[in-house]
Amino acid sequence: MLSVAIKDAIVRLKESASDYAELIDDGRFDLGLYQPVDLDSQTPHARDELYIIAKGAGRFTCAGETKPFSPGDVFFVRAGTDHRFVKFTDDFATWVIFFAKRR
Repeated sequence: MLSVAIKDAIVRLKESASDYAELIDDGRFDLGLYQPVDLDSQTPHARDELYIIAKGAGRFTCAGETKPFSPGDVFFVRAGTDHRFVKFTDDFATWVIFFAKRR
């Protein structure tokens, strides 16, 4: 069984000295925790992804559409789609699931 608690994920994120920490690499998917500071500067990814908001609140922009978010909200983003989190609280963190590349 694979399992990651949010408190452990935050510790690993801080140890990584980055805004993203990969937590599980299964081959079919990768699970990570993403916690940008002040600005989300990510660019479109090569794989589909799923965001599950763990902490905080703000707004999520994807393909020109913007929606508010809070803990428990989920966003699916197709590969190659422009997206980012904006106007988020200081405690914002989100689980990220990257799916395996399509064949």
